[in-house]
Amino acid sequence: MISSLPPYRLIPPPLAAGFLLFIICIASLLLGAGDVTPADALPVLFGGGSDEARFIVLELRMPRTLVALVVGAALGCAGALMQTLSRNPLAEPGLLGISAGSSFAVAVMLMLGASAATLTVYVSQLGALAGCLIVLSAARIQGVGNDPIRLVLAGATLTGLLLSMTSLLLMFDQRSADEIRFWVTGSVAGRDLDDLYHLLPSLAVAIILMLIVIRPLAALSLGERAAQGLGHKPGRIRLITVLVVALLVGAATAMAGPIIFVGLVVPFIARAIAGPDIRRTLWLCLPIGPIILIVADILSRLLVSPAELPLGVLTAIIGAPVLLLVVRGKRMPAL
Repeated sequence: MISSLPPYRLIPPPLAAGFLLFIICIASLLLGAGDVTPADALPVLFGGGSDEARFIVLELRMPRTLVALVVGAALGCAGALMQTLSRNPLAEPGLLGISAGSSFAVAVMLMLGASAATLTVYVSQLGALAGCLIVLSAARIQGVGNDPIRLVLAGATLTGLLLSMTSLLLMFDQRSADEIRFWVTGSVAGRDLDDLYHLLPSLAVAIILMLIVIRPLAALSLGERAAQGLGHKPGRIRLITVLVVALLVGAATAMAGPIIFVGLVVPFIARAIAGPDIRRTLWLCLPIGPIILIVADILSRLLVSPAELPLGVLTAIIGAPVLLLVVRGKRMPAL
């Protein structure tokens, strides 16, 4: 029997998203500010090209593309986990103080003169975990630990406090102010593959824990009684999920700064395609997160060439109107 579905509906969404990601990665290597045009950069992908083109493509554009790929996937998955855990489609890592705690910890270390990438990654992850644990503890003391709305409000309060303290650091240390200011705006430029290698151990741990918790988390999304009836422990599920999110967001923040909005939009798109099941959503977050971040990075290079827009600012400018349209149109996929 011949299917009546349109041809594009016959392609599995993860496969289509993976192919689109491949095309966008190629575009990221070919496009950018400067004198190296796409025609000059294309031969480099096949082992040729001039020395200048090879330097631009292999030493500058390729590392930032790989960093954007990893950071986008980490933030996308972290957002999906957070929204499922809190059962709140507007939740993202920033709402529970995770991104703010990570940002503040790294800003403090930059003021103290830290420059080792490994140290920055671990400090960022510890800051992310500390921020989340603080808001969870505060919520539990108030007796609202299981209330997702009150939990998000507590996280928003902590986020505002930590962001204000991070801004104050710019006033007290002019020597580190420029570096902190550049990092806080968010960017994947200027990173190299050595910096990316430092993320691999913690990302490997996060992936292993995510594979362990994904099925129990899917059960928990149906309610605590349903999860307990299936033999899962809700408290343990929450703890592991928070740890995974802290590892993912901490690693992404240490590498690229606090890139906002990616962890909110990516799960929206993934759920609209795959439905509310977290197991299918995460598979789509892996390519959709990098797609959004790499496209934003390409635009940041081209819009004000030869200068460059901060990536974090651009994702906010692009993402905020999209979120408003989704909310006003009442097209938010249900959790």
